[in-house]
Amino acid sequence: MDIISLFLTIAGLALFETVSSIDNAIINAEVLSTMGRKARRWFLLWGMLFAVFIIRGVLPWLIVFVTTPSLGFIGSFTATFSNDPSVAEAVEASAPVLLIGGGIFLVFLFFHWLFLQPKRYGLYGEAFFQRQGVWFYAIVSVLLAVIVWLALKVDSFMAFGAVAGSTAFFIVHGFKENAEQSERALMNKQNLSDVSKVMYLEVIDSTFSIDGVLGAFAFTLSVPLIILGNGLGALVVRKMTISNIDRIKKYVYLKNGAMYSILFLGSIMILDSFGFHIPSWLSPIVTFLTIGYFYLKSKNELKTAPV
Repeated sequence: MDIISLFLTIAGLALFETVSSIDNAIINAEVLSTMGRKARRWFLLWGMLFAVFIIRGVLPWLIVFVTTPSLGFIGSFTATFSNDPSVAEAVEASAPVLLIGGGIFLVFLFFHWLFLQPKRYGLYGEAFFQRQGVWFYAIVSVLLAVIVWLALKVDSFMAFGAVAGSTAFFIVHGFKENAEQSERALMNKQNLSDVSKVMYLEVIDSTFSIDGVLGAFAFTLSVPLIILGNGLGALVVRKMTISNIDRIKKYVYLKNGAMYSILFLGSIMILDSFGFHIPSWLSPIVTFLTIGYFYLKSKNELKTAPV
């Protein structure tokens, strides 16, 4: 990977992590507003270390290790920087399973947002799809059936990866819904100490970080780069949570940008798993363009909004 591709990958990872975490950052900021200054500083420092090294570090490492156990635990971390042909061969052989599973997860996540979640309509047609919410389960079921059927013609493990991605989506979605309700309930729990609230926020944040971790594999299979890029994004999110969240909330279409990025990244991962050659620069460029468009759309909305 040349220096330009390296920079694009890290910057794309950081931007994607930042924008995809905005909803969680807003809720966190509301809970933190009920806490003292010392607890907020603790959340920024130690919570940041936990978010980066435990969640956004260990989780992608474990995913690579599970999909390529022949590399060993240490080899899973250093695989993409190894010059050993056998290591490269092992990564190449297991990558389709990982990519198709992550891709299915992300595409399902997008359709769930498009059909079922409340939103500020940013593109023509979004209101129509939300009125057809009952079709969400039918559409993702048919989509999964088609992709599994195509994957079976290539590799049975790929088909299993697609099913695993679907299963992971519904499990994580259930946890996220429960976590979101629990996080909002913290606002009304006056008997909890600041330390308890911070610890609770960290557990909930772990659930919300899975989207960013899986999306990162559309940029690279290198665990060190994922940790660096997602870590930078997590740092930006923590800073926004503490000091700048009211300003970010005014950019009403950033969530749309994050979800369309998720659709594009998930599609890239699925295509890549089937052997389509996807250049390494495409994922970050698509992310920049998509989020940039909705950022400018939000900015124009601010200019025309009544004072």
